[in-house]
Amino acid sequence: MKQKPRTIISNQQFDQERALYNLMYADIKSCTFAGPADGESALKEARHFYMQDCQFSLRYPLWHVKDFSVTDCHMDALTRAALWYADNGEITHSTLGGIKALRECNNINLYNCEINSAEFGWKSHHITVKDCSITAEYLFLDCSNVRLENVQMKGKYSFQYIKNLEIVDSVLDTKDAFWHSNNVTVRNSTIKGEYLAWFSRGLTLIDCKIIGTQPLCYCDNLTLINCTMEKCDLAFEYSSVKADIIGHIDSVKNARSGIVTADSIGEIICDHTVMKCNAKVLVRGSNR
Repeated sequence: MKQKPRTIISNQQFDQERALYNLMYADIKSCTFAGPADGESALKEARHFYMQDCQFSLRYPLWHVKDFSVTDCHMDALTRAALWYADNGEITHSTLGGIKALRECNNINLYNCEINSAEFGWKSHHITVKDCSITAEYLFLDCSNVRLENVQMKGKYSFQYIKNLEIVDSVLDTKDAFWHSNNVTVRNSTIKGEYLAWFSRGLTLIDCKIIGTQPLCYCDNLTLINCTMEKCDLAFEYSSVKADIIGHIDSVKNARSGIVTADSIGEIICDHTVMKCNAKVLVRGSNR
């Protein structure tokens, strides 16, 4: 099949409304999307484009774009809602700094990026994030088929209502993470935050460090393998759980079913239940 000719756009500034609307088969290099016209949606409906070393400071630049690659680009805090309804894209060595930078997107890969965007990634599917840092108050709300590898994440209400998530070799500094999530696996990672994973289903934590109060309550089909727990009190309340913990748990409260095993447990609380709780809570090497 004959390859379509490509348009080369370089070293230009664009600030008008829909400046490159429906652009197709183009290479865009060293361009700036900013200026007094303050136009929105610069590359809306663009297809089959490559973008390198570009600067953004205008709203909604990449809506409804498909089959694209962005590398070494910078989107500042004024680049609000940068990528919405985008399909089949790759973003590398770039910064995404505006609020709601990614939403309702599909098949997007992000590598070696710095992301500082509240409400990042909502309602998106088939997303890969590798070797990135992320600061986001609400991260990946109501998404599916997401994978994070070597990610440094800081935020609050992350991964709520997500389905089919895998996280490896990452550090999550968060709060209320994984609430109402379904089919999540986290390996070799640190998870710091209060009220971890309440109401989750099918959460598996392998070789992880868990830090924070009242983790893993109201969970169904919860599994912890070779994990450690630090400053974790009132853990596993009303959860169906199979947990093998290395070291100490501050306290376990009213685990619903299954078995929790640790090297030491500060307190095992079994009282004032609102449902039947018959999980086994065991200290290794003890009859307790």
